[in-house]
Amino acid sequence: MRVYLSRPHSVLPEATPLGFSTVSTQEGVWRVFGTQALTKVIQVAQPMRVREQQAVDLALKTLRPFALLLPVLGFLIWLAVGSALQPLQRLTALVKARRVDTLDPLPNERLPDEVTPLVGALNDLLVRLDAALTRERGFMADAAHELRTPLTALHLQMGALARATNEAERNDAMAKLSEGVQRAIRLVEQMLSFARQGPRTEPGRVHVPLADIVREVVAELVPFADAKHIDLGISNSESATVLGDPDALRTLTRNLVDNAVRYTPDGGRVDVFVSQTAAPQVVLRVVDNGPGIPPEEHTRVLDRFYRRPGTSPPGSGLGMAIVKAIADAHNAILELDAGPEGKGLAVSVLFPAAPDHQVKLA
Repeated sequence: MRVYLSRPHSVLPEATPLGFSTVSTQEGVWRVFGTQALTKVIQVAQPMRVREQQAVDLALKTLRPFALLLPVLGFLIWLAVGSALQPLQRLTALVKARRVDTLDPLPNERLPDEVTPLVGALNDLLVRLDAALTRERGFMADAAHELRTPLTALHLQMGALARATNEAERNDAMAKLSEGVQRAIRLVEQMLSFARQGPRTEPGRVHVPLADIVREVVAELVPFADAKHIDLGISNSESATVLGDPDALRTLTRNLVDNAVRYTPDGGRVDVFVSQTAAPQVVLRVVDNGPGIPPEEHTRVLDRFYRRPGTSPPGSGLGMAIVKAIADAHNAILELDAGPEGKGLAVSVLFPAAPDHQVKLA
């Protein structure tokens, strides 16, 4: 029997479980709580639509401050990010405004910590690029200077050929012109060879039997030695292997032997040695009995286009510079000293020996 209803018109079930429950009635769904009080049961009920409306109102009251703060927070974030990116934007504008030939380091003051390593790497690249371009500009200037002389000589020899009045004069002028052309060709070849040995990425390295290269080069240059009655031969050729670029090593050997043949007087002697030391090192040694080079000039002759005053025959001054560049690329040591009995010149190139446990390839 119902004793009291706060809302008489509401229809609730006669019996309901104690505790919370959800009840469907003609007026909709209600949330009901029942509890036992002595001999009576007390029920408290609320329409679910009221509860849902209260939840929506509470959520709106909670979110309203955030809705007002979001634009302010967005504006503050925009200001903070813009302020943090200003150094990077200045750096970007500076890079865009730079001329192609401007290689000064980029400023690295007041930069975010995340960007500083990138700027440092770019500055290191710019320094290396500037050094390479300076080297190339110097090489081009020296090359232009050196080419001017043989080209002028060719022009004069052509004039002499045009002024020749008889067959003997024409033949003599033609011979001199041919010699001038050969010198110019050799100069251009050596400049190209030197340029190829300049800064570049690490070349592919294989195991190279150095003695095989020496035999090839000596066989190639024997006709030139025979023309001067020079005794060119291999005095010692051990089976020694180095790790390197075969083409570059062939260029190095050819320059050493060719220089020795060129500067050794007629009837002289040029010996080539290949040996392996206990270091372990592989030694390529070219010895001649020519005029030699004074010890105080051993360093100077390694500079490109340097020639000792009064040196004969004429040359480009690039041969030893090419040898030095190739030796450096192979971590080899280049040494110059006097030949046998203090006469002539002995040039030694000391290569690190190739590891024995690797397969040897030509």
